[in-house]
Amino acid sequence: MRRLLLLTEYDGTHFAGLQRQGPGLRTVQGELEGALPGIGALAKAVAAGRTDAGVHALAMPFHVDVEGKIPVEKVPEALNRLLPEDLKVVGAREVAPDFHARKDALWRAYLYRVLVRPHPSPLLRHRALWVRRPLDLAAIREALPLLLGRHNFLGFAKEEGRQGVRELLEARLEEAEGEAGLEVRFYFKGTSFLRGQVRGMVGTLLEVGLGKRPPESLRAVLESGDRRLAGPSAPAHGLYFVEAAYPEAKLRP
Repeated sequence: MRRLLLLTEYDGTHFAGLQRQGPGLRTVQGELEGALPGIGALAKAVAAGRTDAGVHALAMPFHVDVEGKIPVEKVPEALNRLLPEDLKVVGAREVAPDFHARKDALWRAYLYRVLVRPHPSPLLRHRALWVRRPLDLAAIREALPLLLGRHNFLGFAKEEGRQGVRELLEARLEEAEGEAGLEVRFYFKGTSFLRGQVRGMVGTLLEVGLGKRPPESLRAVLESGDRRLAGPSAPAHGLYFVEAAYPEAKLRP
């Protein structure tokens, strides 16, 4: 038995989320687990985290256990023949037998894309949030450092029963001017995230950028943990799981 780390890329538009759910609901985990027996693997895949319906991923890690003798370098190609077009394996490596994709993650990173221009884009309608009005990017950059460090992030989360203290390691704003217009990208890296936390932070930061609230208003959300003090959650389709990092010792067989 070998344990493998799989990196998956997927378009979340037509998935009901990552985590396996009830009968009839199409999920990333369900599709991947359905394909695993075809390469001699157990039909169980454990992800680094979870994403909601409509959220995308660039490199979501899963760990799986393989009984067959298929060479690791052949795993992505073999699985991709069995997987749908909106879910593919982009990398595979053998890892330590006790490697755990969720528990061993040192940090995780998310990206949120916002298209800022007068008219919507039919090409990016499932890939980025469209905002008609210009954003005050200086005000957003003033607010971002308030999120760094250890805080109670329950004020930005949704349907969350766990305690809310998390550590945010990085929060930055990037600008990319292209043919489609100005794209603003929020990047967040943290040890872990609450459900809906990133979308809640982005929705609140967009209110700052639109002049609906001052940058310092984020302090009250963090100090109180009150969801009513934050802005609305940004839509799922602009959010991407980017990557996760692991201890080097766990990445060696």
